[in-house]
Amino acid sequence: MATPLAYQEHLPAAPSWLNKGDNAWQLTAATLVGLQSMPGLVILYASIVKKKWAVNSAFMALYAFAAVLICWVLVCYRMAFGEELLPFWGKGAPALGQKFLTKRAVVNETIHHFHNGTVESPPEEPFYPMASLVYFQFTFAAITLILLAGSVLGRMNIKAWMAFVPLWLIFSYTVGAFSLWGGGFLYQWGVIDYSGGYVIHLSSGIAGLTAAYWVGPRLKSDRERFPPNNVLLMLAGAGLLWMGWSGFNGGAPYAANIASSIAVLNTNICAATSLLVWTTLDVIFFGKPSVIGAVQGMMTGLVCITPGAGLVQSWAAILMGILSGSIPWVTMMILHKKSTLLQKVRVS
Repeated sequence: MATPLAYQEHLPAAPSWLNKGDNAWQLTAATLVGLQSMPGLVILYASIVKKKWAVNSAFMALYAFAAVLICWVLVCYRMAFGEELLPFWGKGAPALGQKFLTKRAVVNETIHHFHNGTVESPPEEPFYPMASLVYFQFTFAAITLILLAGSVLGRMNIKAWMAFVPLWLIFSYTVGAFSLWGGGFLYQWGVIDYSGGYVIHLSSGIAGLTAAYWVGPRLKSDRERFPPNNVLLMLAGAGLLWMGWSGFNGGAPYAANIASSIAVLNTNICAATSLLVWTTLDVIFFGKPSVIGAVQGMMTGLVCITPGAGLVQSWAAILMGILSGSIPWVTMMILHKKSTLLQKVRVS
């Protein structure tokens, strides 16, 4: 039996087209995004709800992560990034055929428009394996479903959730992903979504609001008092979510380049600013800070910066953090208590 060293000597050398740095960063970014879901949101969901819902909430996230992966490689990746079937949908097929990713596939990074109206043709040479992109985009799809789950924690049957996950992935997520990132009609119109502000956050937010509306509110006793069952674990889950977001936005350029560095810095600046603004507003209006409020401010900041993380300057990231820490605070702390509709769909 060959030793590991002897085995490595028989492996083929890395192909000349492989950009090891970009490939390493893409796999690292994908892993960071995966850690946001597993265990980040699993821990956050299990600890932020009442103890009686902890296992169900954690299992919803765990199941979604596994189910999305299988659906993704069997049919959904090609529906989101494959050949066009409709202006908003790709042809579904297993994501197992192509061995490498060509630079032409990364449309947002390689097509350059000149002042005279002409378009530079992107190079054709591949630069890392297709498997890297398939896995990276899977982690995006998975966290979208898991974020959606946050709207129905403690009030959705796990069997219903098991059926909902693949159906929503196929008939909703892939539509937005292809329309914007796969070369569909929104991309053709020039719409830019740097790292998922529309494809991930807007779609999961609207779907979560709709699901919460149709599922209905929790019992009145549960709505009136909804404390987390473990604050320290909640903070641990929130910390994994925050740190993982560096891969979320930093991996969007599909390369370890200047844009990825800017995106990582802006992501953290906006999250920190939003957290501080939310906490300050809690102190001003309620007399004391709230750890749950700090986590909410962090998350609104992370969501706010995502659509343009690598496209804006850092002063703009601070401004976006101020807005994301104040506007959602007003809607959740003030308008929410006065609106019958928001009371019906409240998720906390």
